[in-house]
Amino acid sequence: FFRFNRVFFQLPAAVAAARCFRSVLSLGMRAALRVVCISDTHGRHRRLRLPAGDLLIHAGDFTNHGTPEEVAEFNEWLGTLPHPNKVVIAGNLDACMQDPTVEAHSLLTNCTYLCDSTAQVAGFMVYGSPWTPKFYGAFQLTPQASVSHWAALPETKAQIVVTHAPCAGILDMTRARRHVGDEALARAIRALRPKLVVCGHIHEAFGQFTDPETGVRHVNAAQMEHLSGNLQGQPVVVDLELEEPQLESPATTS
Repeated sequence: FFRFNRVFFQLPAAVAAARCFRSVLSLGMRAALRVVCISDTHGRHRRLRLPAGDLLIHAGDFTNHGTPEEVAEFNEWLGTLPHPNKVVIAGNLDACMQDPTVEAHSLLTNCTYLCDSTAQVAGFMVYGSPWTPKFYGAFQLTPQASVSHWAALPETKAQIVVTHAPCAGILDMTRARRHVGDEALARAIRALRPKLVVCGHIHEAFGQFTDPETGVRHVNAAQMEHLSGNLQGQPVVVDLELEEPQLESPATTS
């Protein structure tokens, strides 16, 4: 049947992992984690119809004006969702998330909020960061700052990477046919080679792409249409294969 080591069931993730295991069984005995990816909902999250999954990822710009009130309302919505694991990062329009006097991140009690940090979620190491190449709003990086910021990413050993910005050349083309993704991030992802990269930011670049060189699956999950301001309403669903862990031998005592 299945073998699990104690790492997968470490508390406090044990309950979430058990729910994930039930989902694995419902997938026809196929060992996979179902990830539902969204981004750039800009306060319109309640209009979404989300499919079931083990892990919900929001890759930033969940508010429209960057206010604590919007963050609190977004958190309330998260609490109504059945997904046992939820990971959220901020985006350039979530301005209050960068304001140290507000501490708006404390309002996100119904998810794992990542800001240049990692967390073990449903058996995967997940890294999240809100920074984008200098454009507008919060969490902006100059080209020089971008190089130093992303240099340490491969050291995280993350299997899932969530960033607001896309990698340069991958799901980052604007309507003006300009690639505006982050070059330093792209280099770091090629070095790290995670299973999944989820981003947003460039609304018109919504979609999926698997890098044939590295095998990394990239998702731009931006939900808002670029011109109309309406939601595309197409959350991206990704099934990530779970590695079968080895059962550790019990410790012996003398």
